[in-house]
Amino acid sequence: MARNSVRLSIGSGDGIPVGRFGGAPDVPPDFVWPYFETAAYYDDTVKPRPLTFLAQFDCSALAPLDADGLLPHEGILSFFYETDSQPWGYDPKDEGCARAFWFPDKTALEPAAFPADMEEYFRFPSLPIRGCQAAEYPSYEEIPLPFLKDALQAAPGRNIWNLFDEVRDALPGYAEQPQPCHRLLGWPVIIQNAMPLECELVSRGYYLGSGWKSIPEAEQKEAEETAWKDWLLLFQLDSGVTAENFDLMFGDSGSIYFYIRKEDLAARRFDRVWLIQQCC
Repeated sequence: MARNSVRLSIGSGDGIPVGRFGGAPDVPPDFVWPYFETAAYYDDTVKPRPLTFLAQFDCSALAPLDADGLLPHEGILSFFYETDSQPWGYDPKDEGCARAFWFPDKTALEPAAFPADMEEYFRFPSLPIRGCQAAEYPSYEEIPLPFLKDALQAAPGRNIWNLFDEVRDALPGYAEQPQPCHRLLGWPVIIQNAMPLECELVSRGYYLGSGWKSIPEAEQKEAEETAWKDWLLLFQLDSGVTAENFDLMFGDSGSIYFYIRKEDLAARRFDRVWLIQQCC
């Protein structure tokens, strides 16, 4: 179940330069800044709000770290999120609260002008991002359900949690995850629960904010069989990015996770990402 990832250090740390956090994004001349219509934490008015630019990555710099060749190896890959309301991603109406863009020709890009209606505190400071290749292993909650059922049948009478811990601790190179845990690809470091099934169900139009009782059993079973095969982590960004007069926080010391279907990643359909936020 090992998956290759690119572990990221923002501001300082080990690895090679692969991108930039914050600042003004590099975009084509005809780029239209993305907006999301929502109320916000301190403002109940529902209106279009400009997404915050989070980070951009030089795909050619990522290429030697992308061991499985999943990402484009040219151009710029950029991520945006509506950080005023910080949607959680359990509502189909959250579609568009986070966006990813791939610009194949980086020579045609130029720094964007921030929207006039974007408050200064949503214009994040510019910080370098460095990356290194790493093998990641799933947490217990991330083990695909079909595999977990097979494991239970193959180890009757065993406590599956203890069995998982024994196997994980014996893995070559396994170590506790660094904090914070920014990364591209691989397995996420989760705070609450596994996300592939949530991505699948909410993308089918189901609202998950009040539990899953309203989801037909057959629909949930079908989603369980496909979600772990179809959905991959694309980008995890944690709280804890700091600079002078700046401290990034998602919810209560949480993380945001951009997920994408394998087929969409292969087709470079980054417009089909889905975002989940988790926090303590």
